Amino acid sequence: MDVVLPCLDEAAALPWVLERIPPGWRPIVVDNGSSDGSADVARGLGATVVHEPRRGFGAACHAGLMAARSEFVCFCDCDASLDPGLLPALVREVGDGRADLMLGRRRPHGRGAWPLHARAGNLVLSAMVRRRTGLRLRDLGPMRVARREPLLGLALTDRRSGYPLQMVVRAADAGWRVREANVPYRPRTGKSKVTGTWRGTWQAVHDMRAVLAQPPEAVTVRGGAGAR
Repeated sequence: MDVVLPCLDEAAALPWVLERIPPGWRPIVVDNGSSDGSADVARGLGATVVHEPRRGFGAACHAGLMAARSEFVCFCDCDASLDPGLLPALVREVGDGRADLMLGRRRPHGRGAWPLHARAGNLVLSAMVRRRTGLRLRDLGPMRVARREPLLGLALTDRRSGYPLQMVVRAADAGWRVREANVPYRPRTGKSKVTGTWRGTWQAVHDMRAVLAQPPEAVTVRGGAGAR
C-alpha cells in the first residue's frame, strides 16, 4: 500500500508517524516547502519524498496521489495526531467491497486534541455535505482510503483546504459508497496550519464553501468502484 503524508514543517512528528506505518507499506512524504528539514528527516527514515512547490494541502495530497502506484492509496496527516497503524482496518473495508471510500471519524483523545471551535465547524460542514450529497457523515477527517484509479477518475481540482471535501462530494456524485470508522485523534505535534490560526481557519472555510457551491460533476469512475 502507498500512504500519502502531506508535510509542512513536521520534522518533530515524522519519526513517530513513520514508525507507525505498517510493515511493507510505502510512506510517501510530500514536502510542501518545509523549512525545518522535514524532507531530510523523512528520507533518512526510509520514506519516499516528493517535493510539491505549490503551497496548499490539496496540492500536497494530489502530488502524493500522482506518485502512488499501488492499487489502494491511503491518506493521513503527518503531525502525529492520527496513527497510520490503524489504516489496514480501513483498507479491508474497501478491499472486501463494503465501501469505495473509507474515512476515519476522529474521536478526540487527550486535552486539546480537537479544539471546540474546530469540532463545531466540522459539524456544520457535515450538515452542509448532507444537504448537498445525502451522505450522513459525522466527520470529514484526513485519514482515508480508496482505490487509486477511481480516485484519479474523480478529477479533483482543488489544491488548498477544499481537497478532502471535494473528494467526498465528487465520490458521492459518482455513486460511491462512502463510510466512516472511528479512529483516535490525539493532540498534534506542533502548531496547526489551519485551525491553529485565524487566517488558516478563514482560508479553509472559504475553500470548502467554494467546493460545496460547485454543481455536480459528470465524473468518470474507473476501476470498477462506486456504482450502487
